[in-house]
Amino acid sequence: MKNHPAIYSIKPLKTTLCALFLFILRSVGAQSLPLPNAFAHNDYRHHRPLADALGEGYTNVEADVFLMDHELIVAHVNPFFKNDRTLERLYLKPLFQRIRTNGGEVYKGYNKPVILMIDIKTGSKSTYTALKPLLEKYRLMLSGYDHGIITPGAVTVVLSGHKPYQLIKSEDKRLAFIDEDLRLTYKDTAAANVYTMASCKYSKLLKWNGTGAIPPLQEDTLLAYVAVAHKYGKKVRLWASPENETVWRELLKCGVDLINTDKLATLKDFLTSYNATYVAVAKSKPQPPTGRMLRF
Repeated sequence: MKNHPAIYSIKPLKTTLCALFLFILRSVGAQSLPLPNAFAHNDYRHHRPLADALGEGYTNVEADVFLMDHELIVAHVNPFFKNDRTLERLYLKPLFQRIRTNGGEVYKGYNKPVILMIDIKTGSKSTYTALKPLLEKYRLMLSGYDHGIITPGAVTVVLSGHKPYQLIKSEDKRLAFIDEDLRLTYKDTAAANVYTMASCKYSKLLKWNGTGAIPPLQEDTLLAYVAVAHKYGKKVRLWASPENETVWRELLKCGVDLINTDKLATLKDFLTSYNATYVAVAKSKPQPPTGRMLRF
C-alpha cells in the first residue's frame, strides 16, 4: 500500500481548526453578542431584571411602570409593597453603570441604541411629569430630541401603555419617544421625531398560530402594515405573538423588526441559528393593498 503523506498531514490541521472554531464560539457566547431583533417582554418578571436580558444579548427591554407616592415603581399589576423595585434602581442606574464601564456602549462594539420601553400603567400626564426629571438625571446616556434634531444615545426611551401624546408632541426638547399603534401608522406621517416604533397585539392582525402555511391574505396584510411603518422609519413589533419558531421565522421574513418574547434563551437560540447578523429580511412584495383590505 502506498503512503499518502499529504492526507495524513491534513488530519491534524482539521483537528486544530475544529478546536479553534469551538473556542471562538465559546468566546462569542461569553460576550453576549447583541441581538437587534430580540425584545424582552415584561423583562422585570425575570429572576434578574435587565441583567438576564443583557446576559442573553437582548437590545430591547420592557418595564411596566406605576407612579405611586412620587416614585416610579416597576410592577406587572400591583405596585404595592414593591417600593424597592423602582425604575431607577432596576434599569436606569445599572444601564448607566454598564455604559460607563463599556466606554459609552451597552455592548462593547455595538454602537446602536438599546431600547428601554417604559409601559406606563398610571396616568399619562402625571407619570410622564414624574419621569422627566429622572431621565434628565441620566441624560448623558439617552437619545434626545432638540428642536428637530434627534441625537442617538446608548439608550433610547420609548413610552408605551398610557402614552402622553400631546405632551411629547408639544416639547421642543425631550429624552423620550413613543411607541405608535401599528394600525394607525398611516395616519400620522409627519411625526417621525415622536415615534420610533410601531406595535400591535398579534391577534389584532393575524389569527395564524404557526400550523401549516400562513394564509396569503394575512401575510399580505402584515406585509402592508410593515411597509407603511418602515416607510416612515419605525421599527415594527407584534406583542403576544405565539411563542414558536415557525411564527418567529415568518415574522422576520415579513420584515417585522422585533420579536417579542418571555422566553429569553429560546429566542436567542433561534435568532442565532436563523441569521448570523440577526437582520430581518423583508419579502419582495407589491405595494401595500388598499385601505379597505387593511381594515383601517
